[in-house]
Amino acid sequence: MHLDGDTWNDCFDSMEHEAWRLETLPVYTMPQEAEKLKRFLAGEKSPDDYTSAWMDEVRRWTSEGKGVGRVHVVTRPLSDYLRFEFEYYYRHHVKAGEDIRILDLTDRENPGLPDQDFWMFDESKVVLMNYREDGTQINRELYEGDPEPYRQWKQIAIAESVPFLEYVSSR
Repeated sequence: MHLDGDTWNDCFDSMEHEAWRLETLPVYTMPQEAEKLKRFLAGEKSPDDYTSAWMDEVRRWTSEGKGVGRVHVVTRPLSDYLRFEFEYYYRHHVKAGEDIRILDLTDRENPGLPDQDFWMFDESKVVLMNYREDGTQINRELYEGDPEPYRQWKQIAIAESVPFLEYVSSR
């Protein structure tokens, strides 16, 4: 079953404890980001007081005792998009309460994680995030199988990664 609109938003609205994501791509092609990405590539930095609807949601969820996190698997050199994402989103999202971690595979082997992006809600509902090679989203698909492999991948990803702010301060 493909999820969009209200059915996608309901995954977040109905979570009781946590939303967690594995990100594996070096670029996500999103038309609504094109102008901001262009300005970033021209040297613009995000303002320190940057805010977004996502940050408001993260603050609300964390104030309700819910967790929001992700691990992004990367290799160096970072793509232009990843540098943009770090500057415009991640550095602000962690301030809002999102637990963002980076797993850098530049000098090491993949510890057994899939090449499939996904969100997992309350460690029971898995939504596969399907993308084209250029990072354009194809769809979001509710996974109907056993979520146990996804729980294990989450544990591996968290154990093998470092907090975002630690990662960027060491570079």
